[in-house]
Amino acid sequence: MYMILSTYKIPNSNQELIGLLDKDIIINLNTAFGNISLIELIQISEWKDKVLKEVGGGKLAKHKLDEVSLLSPIPKPNSFRDAYAFKQHVETSRRNRGVDMIKEFDQFPVFYFSNHNSIHGPNEDVVCMPSHFNKLDYELEIAILIGKKGSNILANDADEYIAGYMILNDISARDLQIKEMKLNLGPAKGKDFASVLGPFLVTPDEILENLIKGKENKGNRYNLKMSCSVNGELLSEGNSKDMNWTFGQIIERASYGVTLYPGDVIGSGTVGTGCFLELNGTQKLTNPNYKERWLKEGDLVEMEIDGLGKISNKIIANNSNYSTI
Repeated sequence: MYMILSTYKIPNSNQELIGLLDKDIIINLNTAFGNISLIELIQISEWKDKVLKEVGGGKLAKHKLDEVSLLSPIPKPNSFRDAYAFKQHVETSRRNRGVDMIKEFDQFPVFYFSNHNSIHGPNEDVVCMPSHFNKLDYELEIAILIGKKGSNILANDADEYIAGYMILNDISARDLQIKEMKLNLGPAKGKDFASVLGPFLVTPDEILENLIKGKENKGNRYNLKMSCSVNGELLSEGNSKDMNWTFGQIIERASYGVTLYPGDVIGSGTVGTGCFLELNGTQKLTNPNYKERWLKEGDLVEMEIDGLGKISNKIIANNSNYSTI
């Protein structure tokens, strides 16, 4: 069943509402289901059937899309894992640093835990501390929301655990990240201050025409173009079909001996060419005098993925004098 879901606020209200997008209208689902979140909605038995029944009744409140403030579809995930699925990104980044590719990349998908309490919405300003700006980076990714409880999930069965897809900008303070990774633990402070999810939670049915059916034990992929622009300049282009590890395989790995719950978010990792770290390194290989480029105060970062929509976030500086190691 086709669904594009949102979390949003209406003018002069701080209440977080959930809705179903219908062209340029958001249908308020709280009218039917009470004061619940999208995480709670997807746990209702046969929730899609019930949503369609309520919407079909025509009695739910409606709001114009351009008159509401979209929040992250999942403002407070239960957890947030981010994977390392695109080999092009890993290979290029390591080549640019003059180091060999990690042979273990092809053995199993890996991920780290990021901060599920620092999620930003699709049009929200991202406030950064002074040290973040030393090498502040965007990362173009796609994310999934786990829709039902499960453990030891096989890749072939994993798609039924995916409630929907979102754009993810995994904002990174590379200077902090590079320093702490030397200790072989992390990334931590280089990642935990801001991630963007949005603009909607798009159910798999909505992008079914883009499905690339996976082979045995591999999981499915989707043919979705991905792009990122900074201040209107197109910098990154990729496609989610180029994931070397599918979300099915990532779920299989993540759920091994561990229970995944509705409301857990998992990112894909950065698509090839999807960040300044990679782009800077490639440029410096051909031009040693190339001046590295990083995000700065006032920059507008826009990401778009076929079928999932567009996010647009302005980078703002916190004028605090506080500094860290």
